[in-house]
Amino acid sequence: MPSQGPPSDSPPDSARQRLLVDVIAHLTAHGIGDVSLRQLATAIGTSHRMLIYHFGSRDGLLVEVVRAMEEQQRAAFAEMRRVPATSAAELGRRMWRQLRQPELAPFERLFFEIYTQALQGRAYAQPLLDGVVDDWLGPMTDFLTQDGLEPAAARAQARLSLAATRGLLLDLLATGDQEGVDQAMEHMLTLFSHITRITHITHPATPREPPAPPVSPHVDGVS
Repeated sequence: MPSQGPPSDSPPDSARQRLLVDVIAHLTAHGIGDVSLRQLATAIGTSHRMLIYHFGSRDGLLVEVVRAMEEQQRAAFAEMRRVPATSAAELGRRMWRQLRQPELAPFERLFFEIYTQALQGRAYAQPLLDGVVDDWLGPMTDFLTQDGLEPAAARAQARLSLAATRGLLLDLLATGDQEGVDQAMEHMLTLFSHITRITHITHPATPREPPAPPVSPHVDGVS
């Protein structure tokens, strides 16, 4: 019986990551829709059995696509933090411009679909819940603390900012009202800037330490 695994000279993790990169590149160019696992395999030049071996199912593959895209956005956030003069509000504006790019819409639509199914208890989608909030709260809280907020307030603000950003992305997907969601985001950031200025007056911030270099995402080469 033929082997169900990758070739012996190809480390499984490396082969898996290459396949994931190729799948994301294809979905970015052609959209997700109702594409089957067999169609994806043909499109990226691999076999159906290889995708089954590495990801288990179409659903399992799509969960990994969403997690990889989330990781890519966290890496982008970490890179933006390296700009020395970036305030929390300006970082928020730059991150929002990144997230609302039209080419990310199919992945964000998929994110909300799988997120909803995870909350409904679908077994295949459960891995998405692991870190879907906490993986963002750590770096966001750290940056806001450096920007002058007390740790507890910084974590609360980070959670609010994450929820508001995801809510506005959902609004954009549902309504297509780019101008409206941009105005709402700017309103939130303006309010936050006002709160931060008051905090700086009452509790002057200590000099910000240079951030640690960002951890490279597991999926290299995704653009």
